[in-house]
Amino acid sequence: MQPLYRAIPAGKVQTHDTALLVIDMERDFVDAGAIQETPGGRAIVPAINRLIGWARQHGLPVIFTHEMHRADHSDYGIELEFDPVHCLEGTPGCELTDGLDVRPEDWRIRNKRRYDCFVGTDLDLLLRSRGIKNLVCCGVTTHCCVMSTVYSARNLDYRVIVPTDAVAAVSPEHQAAALLCMSDVFAYLSSTGDITSWPLAAGTFETGTAVQHPYTVV
Repeated sequence: MQPLYRAIPAGKVQTHDTALLVIDMERDFVDAGAIQETPGGRAIVPAINRLIGWARQHGLPVIFTHEMHRADHSDYGIELEFDPVHCLEGTPGCELTDGLDVRPEDWRIRNKRRYDCFVGTDLDLLLRSRGIKNLVCCGVTTHCCVMSTVYSARNLDYRVIVPTDAVAAVSPEHQAAALLCMSDVFAYLSSTGDITSWPLAAGTFETGTAVQHPYTVV
């Protein structure tokens, strides 16, 4: 079974109520030889930068998240039953990887203790304060932090768009499984090219037919 690429409802996504969320593109997840290196993580940096440029051009907030944990491991909970120690506060592993187009005016969600960017952070408050209804989500990893965040966003009634060429997982199998699950009822799958070519001159995204991809389900 392949992921479903469906049309975004016409007129539902507009420039004033959309934000770009760049999830956990940190050294401990992306750099070569990192403790939790994500294969393909560095390869998606150009696609993410393209999305960032598109967001800045149209005045969309650009938000970077940072998974971070206390040095004494007190906030990990059961996570260390599944993952090695990573992203400790005050270490380079929490820094964003090289090559990302980051600027001082961008929003940062720091001290993220769980995979889900909404748990224990002010992300929801920040988005609602700006009247955001739609999130374009990218980053790593597709099957953990990205998918967990997408699920929460959908259950909080944010409309989520995931550019599949701007997310990366630890294997092709994990990537395919996560995209399949998200495409059911949690997110609209798209691509960086499709998103950055949306006609924004009138202030609204209009797509009347499903995005055409090799994995489009008709």
